[in-house]
Amino acid sequence: MPGILLGDVFPNFEADTTIGKIKFHDFLGDSWGILFSHPRDFTPVCTTELARAAKVADKFKQRNVKMIALSLDSVEDHHKWSKDVMAFGNCAGSALPYPIIADENRELSVKLGMLDPDETDKDGMPLTARCVFVIGPDKKMKLSILYPATTGRNFDEIIRVIDSLQLTAQKKVATPVDWKPGDKVMVIPSLSDAEAGKLFPNGVNTIEVPSGKKYLRQTQI
Repeated sequence: MPGILLGDVFPNFEADTTIGKIKFHDFLGDSWGILFSHPRDFTPVCTTELARAAKVADKFKQRNVKMIALSLDSVEDHHKWSKDVMAFGNCAGSALPYPIIADENRELSVKLGMLDPDETDKDGMPLTARCVFVIGPDKKMKLSILYPATTGRNFDEIIRVIDSLQLTAQKKVATPVDWKPGDKVMVIPSLSDAEAGKLFPNGVNTIEVPSGKKYLRQTQI
């Protein structure tokens, strides 16, 4: 099935959305972007997800990340569904703080490798999986997470991952397991100790391990 790999330039597709027709790269501008897909409108798990996304929209905005959703229904249905979503989430207003793409013919879902073959609609057609694509300002895909249609996403984790992506895009570090902003980070192996000493004024701590190898190096950013 066609799909986009990490590091690929994300397709500059055109689509009808709840804010009108867009060209994706123009919509993103110089921002980061997140595209998250949904199986159908007026479905329970999707409604909880869109409501949560609306609740945390300001957190994405603070990180210069533009949000956009996709679902296999019409713009008209998206507008109607948005009212349910905002009411369910106890959010102010009736319009979502981000657009939803209409993909009634599944053309974009197929192009981006979003379809879940194990989950079908009443007509036996495959539904979109719960994809998360994070796109950098260079229009390249930085992250892809694929959930089955039956499992809702965790937006706190998505925000945590974006924090890691944005940090490691600027610094020669990697974030360890369960990292959160403010935690220590790992110095990447390609940096020599001398280079690391110059780049990280807070110092570099090497963790001793039985092998004696000096590859576990931490610093505080």
